[in-house]
Amino acid sequence: MNVEQARFNMIEQQIRPWDVLDAHVLELLAVVQREDFVPSAHRDLAFADLEVPLSNDPALIAAGQVMLPPRVEARMLQDLEVAKHEKVLEIGAGSGFMAALLGHRAQRVLTLEIDTDMAHTAYTNLQRAGSMNVEVRAADGASANLSSDGPFDVIVLSGSVAQLPEHLMNLLKPGGRLMAIVGEEPVMRATLVRQGNGGRVITEPWDTGAPRLLNFPEPRRFRF
Repeated sequence: MNVEQARFNMIEQQIRPWDVLDAHVLELLAVVQREDFVPSAHRDLAFADLEVPLSNDPALIAAGQVMLPPRVEARMLQDLEVAKHEKVLEIGAGSGFMAALLGHRAQRVLTLEIDTDMAHTAYTNLQRAGSMNVEVRAADGASANLSSDGPFDVIVLSGSVAQLPEHLMNLLKPGGRLMAIVGEEPVMRATLVRQGNGGRVITEPWDTGAPRLLNFPEPRRFRF
């Protein structure tokens, strides 16, 4: 595989057509080596328009251990408009790729990963990539006490939830933004929360889908 050609095709054929036009985001995707965050067994899928498995274990894949498609990560990064002075929280580190992108844009990134082995992998990948302003913590984002770490300028959930998590929205600074993929298959929406002085403004700018983040509340289902 011609890696640089594959990277160029990813940007021009997948990401740009998905209305990712921010030159800084596109440049970042050309610089951060996505293939270094993909397991060697799936390296040929590094630039594919799909969810890349982060494990060979079907149970872990079913539990959501995947990298989101590049266009989804890029669009989230663009919509969040992360600035160099800002502090970021990510829920769902995976292999660390999104955290690496965020680290290039932010002052500091804290990324949580519920799976201890995956957290170690993310830490190793980020150290190798030189992302020294990213902290990886093995923790459950659905229940971790982050009061001493917050508030945050930006919070991103790298996976889907059934509803916006109130405990995370409460960690936003004034002017802060939270991005999550919200809903149930087959209909999910990228949902952007902006914390203003007069309250929250919530928009749903685009449709997509993603595996569930573990342990976040699910709606009660009606049973006969």
